[in-house]
Amino acid sequence: MVATTNQTSLERLNQANVGKLPEHLGLSVTAVSDGRVAGRFTVRPDLVAHTGYLLAGVGLTLADLLCAYGVSTAWPEGARSFTTAEVKCNFIGTATMGEVEIIASLVHSGRTTQLWDAEITSLSSGRRMALFRATQIILYPT
Repeated sequence: MVATTNQTSLERLNQANVGKLPEHLGLSVTAVSDGRVAGRFTVRPDLVAHTGYLLAGVGLTLADLLCAYGVSTAWPEGARSFTTAEVKCNFIGTATMGEVEIIASLVHSGRTTQLWDAEITSLSSGRRMALFRATQIILYPT
């Protein structure tokens, strides 16, 4: 494991949502700690597909965002930025209404990569909706 520092807060991440897609989707970051970020949103009619179920892209987008926010909770010394290299999402359920929680957790923290997992859960049913994984490339000054 590489030495890291937490360079963010709950307030800072919620402020980062303002005026951007996460705010439009209704994301509220609810918890931030070293290697972990959690958030919630409410399923609304404008986030539901013609099938009557939550658009898959909403969950995928917010899981990706929370994993990206997570990088700032485990910032490697000397790093300047990061970029997403790969994402994968397996959907195993959905929602038609109610609150959805997403919890992103750091799986691997290396000098050049971080691996993040996120679980997307319907709080109304208590059922897991999806498992998400993101690989982040850590960038350093050249």
